[in-house]
Amino acid sequence: MDGPEHDLIYDWNLCDEPPDLSGRTVELDDETLRDGAQSPSIRTPSTAEKIELLHAMARLGIQSADIGLPAAGERVRNDVVALAREIADQRLPIRPNCAARTVVSDIEPIVEAAQRTGVGIEASLFIGSSPIRQYVEGWSLERMLEFTERAVSFAVREGLPVMYVTEDTTRAHPDHIRRLYTCAIEAGARRVCLTDTVGHATPHGTRALVRFMRRVIAETGEDVRIDWHGHCDRGLALANSIAAIEAGADRVHGTALGVGERCGNTPMEQLLANLRLLGCHRADLTALPRYCEIAARAFDVPIPFNLPVVGADAFCTSTGVHAAAIVKARRRGDEGLADRVYSGVPASWFGRSQRITVGPMSGASNVTHWLESHGYRADDDLVARILEAAKHADRLLDDAELERLVESHRSTPSHG
Repeated sequence: MDGPEHDLIYDWNLCDEPPDLSGRTVELDDETLRDGAQSPSIRTPSTAEKIELLHAMARLGIQSADIGLPAAGERVRNDVVALAREIADQRLPIRPNCAARTVVSDIEPIVEAAQRTGVGIEASLFIGSSPIRQYVEGWSLERMLEFTERAVSFAVREGLPVMYVTEDTTRAHPDHIRRLYTCAIEAGARRVCLTDTVGHATPHGTRALVRFMRRVIAETGEDVRIDWHGHCDRGLALANSIAAIEAGADRVHGTALGVGERCGNTPMEQLLANLRLLGCHRADLTALPRYCEIAARAFDVPIPFNLPVVGADAFCTSTGVHAAAIVKARRRGDEGLADRVYSGVPASWFGRSQRITVGPMSGASNVTHWLESHGYRADDDLVARILEAAKHADRLLDDAELERLVESHRSTPSHG
């Protein structure tokens, strides 16, 4: 925690010897443009909007991005080429990757895009791994191993770096996980991804899986990185991502506003905020609200008012007791104190500030703060008049309503 106010907070999160992440660098892979685009309720962004999002990712220090599954069709293939060229032409500090099934025909468009643009594109080769998926597809483990070896070997021969991905890893048998990933690593994959495809995992299960994968990699003797990719069907995607990092994952995935199939993916904005709080992401995050605004417009999805960090109410209070504490902190001349006394997340890190509003739950401190911040003298009669109006309202009073109350008060004979 930054600033002198850290002495005023006892942090239970540091009890019982938690993993110290403050010295680690955790990489981030942004899946907004591919996995996020699978949400049933979004609008498909234009190429220009995708490029705008790519620049927003770069400003936030996100190291890599999934720029599409080019085997999905001509439109996606064209966008993949345009995005890879933008990365090269603008020298964006983002490494692109593309998704593909473990079949050669899916990998060939990635090879073509890499050759056309001169950009190294990581191939994220995926195959379902859980017993339930194997049963539905009619796959044997031996057949899956054949798919894996053929696909990874082809991509490596074509000069593509490979991340091998098993879908539904969190419901897969350990023996199958070991054999599939060992096969991929022996064929040349130098990054592996564990996926919670249907949002099944708990943090305990996530840690167990990542630790198991670390042992599998150690058995191969190769230098292989571990990714974690989570979904939010149980509402645990963010917690699972942090658990994966604690257990040793090198890179975690997320999407802007958590967009994605069904209940969505790990929300990238919340992941960034938490990694900053944990001390393992040190990039400037003041552009984070803008990143979410671009995504909301591109996908035609709303930003919920109570969304952490970027929602309209994230740093807003209309409650009297809370507002009073913030006002008292500001009167001490300590904006850092005001930013933390009723907030576990510093608004200033994200280019925002604590906001005090006036509504039915407000007290005199709210009204006084609004008046003084708008250049009015907060005399007792005016404060009482506004507070009385607020108590009879069924929602917050907006600035226009408050201005009218001030003018009405001024126009009364005793205050003219």
